[in-house]
Amino acid sequence: MNSQSRIYQKRMLNPFWFKIGMLFKLPSVFFWGIRVTKLDDRNCELTIPFCWRTQNPFSSVYFAALAGAAELSTGALCQLHLAGRKPHSMLVVDFKMKYLKKANSKITFVCNQGDELSNLLDQLKDPGDTATMTMISTGRNILEETVCLAEITWSFKKK
Repeated sequence: MNSQSRIYQKRMLNPFWFKIGMLFKLPSVFFWGIRVTKLDDRNCELTIPFCWRTQNPFSSVYFAALAGAAELSTGALCQLHLAGRKPHSMLVVDFKMKYLKKANSKITFVCNQGDELSNLLDQLKDPGDTATMTMISTGRNILEETVCLAEITWSFKKK
């Protein structure tokens, strides 16, 4: 990891700076109470609580809150790998999510494709080069049961 990646990592793992950043960049993440619990060059792990802010009328976590947490678990890993590199743009170009079980407890999302992502970004050598990658985020409840699976396809372009 380069120095810019370490700064990004520290900010994401510091609850105060994470909340401030989310308040201005992604206010729904701030409202839902999402927390990043692990972020390194291989993995991103975060949690979303089961509380009144995330709950739907059916006593489970609202599907959009789960989707937002899943996207953030992949996007934070992307941002970590892009920090300190020449300018790149990134955009979600496809999103699929399977809801497998009722989400009625704290849910932990994990994406562990950092090595694959780093290899892909290393292939973007010249301005205008593009690539896409489908990243998988798995949401598990407190019993370690898989609640949902998200497949988020990110597009990257070197500027």
